[in-house]
Amino acid sequence: MNRAISLEKTFPPAAEKQPYVHDLHGDQRHDDYFWMRDRQDPKVIAYLEAENAYTQSVMQHTEELQTMLYQEMLARIQETDLSVPYRKGDFYYYSRTEEGKAYSIYCRKRGSLDAPEEVLLDQNQLAAEHEFFQLGLLQVSPDHQLLAYSVDTSGSERYTLFFMDLETRQLFPEGITETSPAFAWANDSKTVFYTQVDATNRPFKLFRHEVGNNTAEDALIHHEADDSYFLGVGKTRSEAYILLHLESKITSEVHYLEANNPTDEFRLIHPRSPGMEYGIEHHNDSFYIVTNDNAINFKLMKAPVDAPAKENWQTVIPHREDVMISGVSAFADHLVIYEQAAGLPTIRVRQLSTGDEHDIEFPEPTYDVSPGGNPEFNTTILRFSYTSLVTPNSVYDYNMETRERELKKETPVLGGYDKTQYVSERITATAADGTQVPISIVCKKGIEKNGANPFLLTGYGSYGFSYPVSFSSSRLSLLNRGVVMAIAHIRGGAEMGRKWYEDGKFLKKKNTFTDFIACAEHVIAEGWTSSDRLAISGGSAGGLLMGSVINARPELFNIVVAHVPFVDVVTTILDTSLPLSALEWEEWGNPNDKAYYDYMKSYSPYDNVEAKDYPHLLITAGLNDSRVQYWEPAKWTAKLRSLKTDKNILLLKTNMGAGHGGASGRYERLKEIAFEYAFLLDRWGMV
Repeated sequence: MNRAISLEKTFPPAAEKQPYVHDLHGDQRHDDYFWMRDRQDPKVIAYLEAENAYTQSVMQHTEELQTMLYQEMLARIQETDLSVPYRKGDFYYYSRTEEGKAYSIYCRKRGSLDAPEEVLLDQNQLAAEHEFFQLGLLQVSPDHQLLAYSVDTSGSERYTLFFMDLETRQLFPEGITETSPAFAWANDSKTVFYTQVDATNRPFKLFRHEVGNNTAEDALIHHEADDSYFLGVGKTRSEAYILLHLESKITSEVHYLEANNPTDEFRLIHPRSPGMEYGIEHHNDSFYIVTNDNAINFKLMKAPVDAPAKENWQTVIPHREDVMISGVSAFADHLVIYEQAAGLPTIRVRQLSTGDEHDIEFPEPTYDVSPGGNPEFNTTILRFSYTSLVTPNSVYDYNMETRERELKKETPVLGGYDKTQYVSERITATAADGTQVPISIVCKKGIEKNGANPFLLTGYGSYGFSYPVSFSSSRLSLLNRGVVMAIAHIRGGAEMGRKWYEDGKFLKKKNTFTDFIACAEHVIAEGWTSSDRLAISGGSAGGLLMGSVINARPELFNIVVAHVPFVDVVTTILDTSLPLSALEWEEWGNPNDKAYYDYMKSYSPYDNVEAKDYPHLLITAGLNDSRVQYWEPAKWTAKLRSLKTDKNILLLKTNMGAGHGGASGRYERLKEIAFEYAFLLDRWGMV
């Protein structure tokens, strides 16, 4: 088969689609299920509850299997456990869990790990009266006397910020509502900077607050009126500066303030310039600047703190076509550069006093590595976390001078897990245009490529997000039953650099979908599985991926799991009252532009449902989801149910008390995974 020809036919040309409509109400006239947007309408809630009841009835015969899976997954977890403590000042900070309790407990010890424990915050106590609970931020003041924390009890991602005196354990009177987790302490340990969100959950205002004062007295530092920009605030690792970030999808602007002088004015590094991104790290009398200015994969620059304007930037690491800089961390005598090379994350260490540098090596063909807790500036020790599809999350302390690494903790997997009994590898599929697309695969050792294996292929491919190749003990419940699992590192992510992202957005978005199809075709051609054994899954923008590929090639897949799927692309982005609207125009395009409207309309899953056979489908939603509103998966389900011509199962499962991330608490989350796995195993005929 000529793949280029088959993929060209995959998506109908935009000219064949519905004529251009420039406003939301125009699309409403063509939408039989637009009424589902009214969450106050009793018939909407009744519809969702009816779908939940149907889902429960269809899955009732798997309840014993769900319980078995849940117990399996729970039995692998060391329920009473402790994180690796990190030192900051005279304290060691850590979190721990207790058997039977759903949430972490945050603690510290003064002076040594043998000192008495002080509980900072027990989430289990805070969550006791709530169906949903999510901790937003948890930050101790620089003098270690006060605690700031924020909570969301609905799943809407709108947090309330509280302050506690750690000596008296008393809360201060103010509770600041409608905040985001962005936050920074000034060095006086009484002044804080926090952000509030607008009606679309966009952080848009920065305030200065003095703990204990009436919030009506808070000074408004910045109001970002441009609704395509998010406002954020943070602190440099040196703790010398507070940074105000203003970021759209493709443009950024940074202001800085001495943390010792919180009532001074923020100063601008460089004004926003369309398409130019940059971020700041501080070291002594310099700022290090990671920027894409004439450098698609980013370059590292340096400027004096007292004259940080762009005309004073000097090159430290020039742009490279094959390596993308994703971030830097400065220590007293070392600079740590996080990079993406050949589809894998890497860490480079440069000693500032000598200029010597080296890469930290990692042993497996596909893996993930990320910074750990590194609050100390004057240290030679770098903490990072390493994991792979077969290696549990492992925390290392790495001596940047001697190059020795010490394993501080590998997350325990109970029940005798032996990673040598599993195999992970990286292969590549050839896309329609010849592009080589990486695939990370994991399976039980000894699996044969006989075309008969149950296979689960996942993907995302949006926002420049690189899908992490990480370990999951829950995944063992499928692997141990002979399921092969894989991640398609498709364009739209940034696994292969920034161009990988650019080639999967705007008017090139269909590369994301055709890449995924190519990956599916490749694992079938290589004998890993067959179409009637192939399942796929994705969430949010990955749910868009699911919807698009099954519209295009429904016969290629047997089972689909779409979590909180972003499927009503055009209608949502046209509606500027929603979070996924004007903010998203720099990712998907502005649908008020006919070219973008027609292009998005040609791949939007909801708009391209047809009267034809579809795979088995499990679709999830969250009633309080502020990112992908519940009505997108609900409308998609309704339209599929009315048009599809097969007898395959179609289920909608809406969490009526949660948001985008599903249930809160580790036990409820395991139950959700058990439900999903039971659905897959049932459809594979492996119950």
